[in-house]
Amino acid sequence: MTPYLLYSDGKGNIYEDETLYAIGRSGWDAFEVPEESWIPLPDGGNLYELPGRKAIGIDAHTGEMRLCDKGWAVAAFVPPAHTGLFLAAYETEPDAPTLPLFCYTAAGWHHGETYVTAVRIEKDIRQECAGYDDEKIASGTEHLLKAYSHNRLVRHLMENCCMTYHCPAARNFSLGRWECPVPASPACNANCVGCVSFQPEDETITSPQDRLAFKPTVEEIVEFTVPHLQTAPFPIISFGQGCEGEPLLMWETLAEAIREIRKHTGRGSININTNGSKPEAVRALCEAGLNSIRVSTNSARSEIYTPYYRPNNYAFEDLAESLKVARSFGAWTSINYFVFPGVTDTEAEYEALRKLIRETDLCMIQWRNFNIDPDWYMGKIGLYETGDPMGVLNLMDLIHEEFPHLKFGYFNPPMERMKGNYEVDFAH
Repeated sequence: MTPYLLYSDGKGNIYEDETLYAIGRSGWDAFEVPEESWIPLPDGGNLYELPGRKAIGIDAHTGEMRLCDKGWAVAAFVPPAHTGLFLAAYETEPDAPTLPLFCYTAAGWHHGETYVTAVRIEKDIRQECAGYDDEKIASGTEHLLKAYSHNRLVRHLMENCCMTYHCPAARNFSLGRWECPVPASPACNANCVGCVSFQPEDETITSPQDRLAFKPTVEEIVEFTVPHLQTAPFPIISFGQGCEGEPLLMWETLAEAIREIRKHTGRGSININTNGSKPEAVRALCEAGLNSIRVSTNSARSEIYTPYYRPNNYAFEDLAESLKVARSFGAWTSINYFVFPGVTDTEAEYEALRKLIRETDLCMIQWRNFNIDPDWYMGKIGLYETGDPMGVLNLMDLIHEEFPHLKFGYFNPPMERMKGNYEVDFAH
């Protein structure tokens, strides 16, 4: 099964080109995609036109790679719980605009259906499109805004995150279930190239959402998180969201909030999504009762990490130290691993990842899609030679074989999964 290439006419219409087979991109290079890497586009996925970019395919008659001149290239957004295996293959024209902060997975057309190069990496259904009822979300939002009418954080989560940006976690909070987001920090100590909540005015892209503009109080945090932990199925509260800066900069407030929360309920998981920049702050939070940490990174190598994150007053080595500190308290540790085919699956990255897993006794890898223009990203971090890729699926297989205890997924697991049968217990 080899899908045909897709192209856009620039007017919102997408067509298949039956003279070209779809291929994928890894690093800077185009590759034929193994048949097992194609799956039907999952529910919640979308197709994008890539302006200023001509798709590369394999000629159905000659077997040679060539450009499609019929229109612009097309890529897919694959929804949460799925990890992309190849990028869309295209050639960028000199005046092409920088692509916005989404993922750009290879896509094709076969027997009346869109196919993408991806794998379902997570069983949890917490962000499935079919699980969201807009009427119930609107009703839940209205209820929360009335119940917590003076709480700035609830208002931010409901009016901005839930109703404006349709954040899946905020929508789940409105429905009283699963993982509840708790943004806490308006400031950050990194200057990530692909930051979704802040971009300099002179940059060629804009952030897709506005950052939290205030510092929540302990009372504001505790007021709505305690009831969520007490009543939600598979409950989690998570500091560190896309609409904020770095939550470890607010560690004193968070530590006090965690202690206060645990006075009222021992139920559920308290998690932080973080850049892992302050190991001593992680220690203080674990002492207060934090039991889960997810450290984000685009690489297990400093030379790839540093030019992307552009850290202020911390170093790449602090990430591993934060994971070690959390494990010393028995906390669940994950990395939020931004998968970029052709970089993530190189020999050098594989060896660095193995070292990180061993040294930190890591519990989980969340294989996340990297939402960024591929050319722009690689240019920004100065990566022009990547080495031969082994394939993302091969990388996953090798890691799983060497570290059978290490869990793969896409979301922070609830306490029930951490302590029970990880493979069976998921939101339902």
